[in-house]
Amino acid sequence: MAARCNFWLPKKKRFCSNVLLRDSQFCGNHTQRSDGQWVPCPIHPSHSVLEENLQSHLKRCPFFKQAQSLSIQPFYQEGINAGKEEEEGGQNFSSEMKRNAVHGMTLFEFSQLINKIKSIHASICSDIGDSFKIPQACDIWTNRQVDRGLPFQEKHVMQQASILGNLEEFGVLKSCGDDAVSGTLKSEASGDDDDVPSVVEFGAGRGYLTQVLADCYKIKKILLVERKSYKLKADRSLRQKESVTLERLRIDIEDLKLNAVESLQGVPYLAIGKHLCGPATDMTLRCCISKQCNQHNDAPSDSTCRLIGLAIATCCHHLCQWKHYINKRYMLDLGITKDDFNAMTWLTSWAVDADHGSDLCGTGSFDLQIRENEHVESDPNTYDVKNMVKNMKAVDRAVVGLMCKDIIDVGRFMWLKEHELECELVKYVPSNISPENRLLVARQKS
Repeated sequence: MAARCNFWLPKKKRFCSNVLLRDSQFCGNHTQRSDGQWVPCPIHPSHSVLEENLQSHLKRCPFFKQAQSLSIQPFYQEGINAGKEEEEGGQNFSSEMKRNAVHGMTLFEFSQLINKIKSIHASICSDIGDSFKIPQACDIWTNRQVDRGLPFQEKHVMQQASILGNLEEFGVLKSCGDDAVSGTLKSEASGDDDDVPSVVEFGAGRGYLTQVLADCYKIKKILLVERKSYKLKADRSLRQKESVTLERLRIDIEDLKLNAVESLQGVPYLAIGKHLCGPATDMTLRCCISKQCNQHNDAPSDSTCRLIGLAIATCCHHLCQWKHYINKRYMLDLGITKDDFNAMTWLTSWAVDADHGSDLCGTGSFDLQIRENEHVESDPNTYDVKNMVKNMKAVDRAVVGLMCKDIIDVGRFMWLKEHELECELVKYVPSNISPENRLLVARQKS
């Protein structure tokens, strides 16, 4: 029987089944992992090419025309929302690098980090309350009275409805009672169509959060921001609404200069995002709050578009990077260094380790059983951090992961407050619907 490739496929949770190349432990698709001849394509890092073929590949890369056309757009500015580079280098840390750093700690260093996380969480994260709001305006979705051709998954509809319910509770969306169209977007705009508030969905994916918003509230202008191409998008259904103007920008949030988008000039807008993965949340905040963009990029704003409200459901904190994080100063003031932050982002992956049928945060007073005599002169060959982690209960790991997520999100919450926005950080759905259930809601002060 032919030998099979040794490359592990994390999503499929198995090894690749392709046949090995001669004199290699990998197949042709994954051989770049075994030698240094393969490099990421500089046009689009989603694929790799042989280094000697790089120049010829650049001329025929399928993403070349897309990148070329995007680069001449006025709203494209490379890295405008990426964050400030550090003097020692702004490289990103992979999950493997973060894991190795944690496993390389001494037992004493690891226990100190866990104790620091518990202490900080107890002091700053006590005000994250439950806010599961299903507004009456969303009845047509929650009762499945919408077009049967639209995809319906109850857990996603509950999340989308609660995001909108929290915006309504916060005063950004306005309910219209029993009207046929159940709600509207609240602003100080006049009745002129040119002043009707717009909705910008970041990391829009297929756009079904905006679909629910369009079906349940009176919105006329929609801008979807997404770097990937999707099938089965909500765009077709949205374009069938006569009163709706829809625009989709295929661009990375990191490179989006929102002030230069022509359709938003002179228009107040609401920014929304459901499950903005990792640093995408930080980039979205920079993109929307022009003061911070100008501070980091020395680019004066001549835009007349104005943020009136914001709702972002955060997720995938294990992808967060110190380089992109929005409130590094706040972390440093808490005593969290860059290395601590990288370790915490890796620990956030523990948050999905346990059963989320109940709220795990109520078990936050757990004892990790890390005693002083376990981290003084332990033999690393017999008992180290890696073994300690393996011996921890799943619920204990999950609680530590959730604490790390909360601390990261509180830093974002504090950044919004520093920029003079009224804001809240809430649990917008129960954890049995989604363990990624933190929502940042903000609006301009009256």
